[in-house]
Amino acid sequence: MNRKVLVTGGAGFIGASLVDKLMLLDYRVKVIDNLSTGKKENIDYHLDKDSFEFIKADLLKDDISSYFEDVEEVWHLAANPDVKSGLTNTRDMIDQNIIVTYNVLEAMRKNNVKKINFTSSSVVYGEAKTIPTPENYGPLMPISLYGASKLASESLISAYASTFGIKGAIFRLANVVGPRSDHGVIHDFINKLNKNRNLLEILGNGNQKKSYVYVEDCVEAMVLASNPQKDIDVFNIGSDDYITVRQIAEIVSKTMGLQPVFEFGSEDRGWKGDVPVMLLATDKIKSLGWNLNHNSSESVKITAEKIISGQGKRSSYQ
Repeated sequence: MNRKVLVTGGAGFIGASLVDKLMLLDYRVKVIDNLSTGKKENIDYHLDKDSFEFIKADLLKDDISSYFEDVEEVWHLAANPDVKSGLTNTRDMIDQNIIVTYNVLEAMRKNNVKKINFTSSSVVYGEAKTIPTPENYGPLMPISLYGASKLASESLISAYASTFGIKGAIFRLANVVGPRSDHGVIHDFINKLNKNRNLLEILGNGNQKKSYVYVEDCVEAMVLASNPQKDIDVFNIGSDDYITVRQIAEIVSKTMGLQPVFEFGSEDRGWKGDVPVMLLATDKIKSLGWNLNHNSSESVKITAEKIISGQGKRSSYQ
């Protein structure tokens, strides 16, 4: 294709798999990442390729406008992805998610870049009354600062589309899992069991149930939906089922060959701002021809196996 694209957060968990896919499709890819959560090792096998460029830069503090010159399309994935961190560092969600999105949109405006693809989240729906939750559900009332920051970013993109002629695809993602992830419930359980093989502390009562989608299934959906017919189009991306936290604990424990005692909390959620039930309606993305390869249990199992074995540092696109 030789289309020149810029990926913010391209050294991160989802970003690196997206970069792998775009490189496979013969895009010319420029990655901007400050490596605060992303890892250069996730993309190091692209560094010597003529069609790839890596820039270590801070989207919040640096003058980034020149990096957007001659770019045809932006994939904006850079963000603070840790939902729980909003409980202790409220400003960071504003800076890293909302202000960074504004900075990216301003750099696009100044360089006449007319297309953005944005990774939002299922948490913008808050505690939805309709399950599975469709894209047109409302009103959107997030219950975490992370959810609020993603919804605010969606609104900024919508406003720039209307005002400055930018087209955008917004992806509301379920819980994305895969071997290069470095946070989330699977990672948390593995770390806890490595420290104590006999006891696993579980946040909440274990009945929280959510959709989990494997990272490469997610990337395939994003690429498929990245040519929106409208100025702004929104797509849910997730699996067709959900899985409880207790079931995840059982999968991880079995994969590690352990039978720990589970110690549950008393609340119906892991922390304030945690959505206890989440399942997205995915008819819209499926209408474009997207096929899901792994359900929630399979996604969790594959992820646990690869993290525990130390395999899968690179995606299957390589």
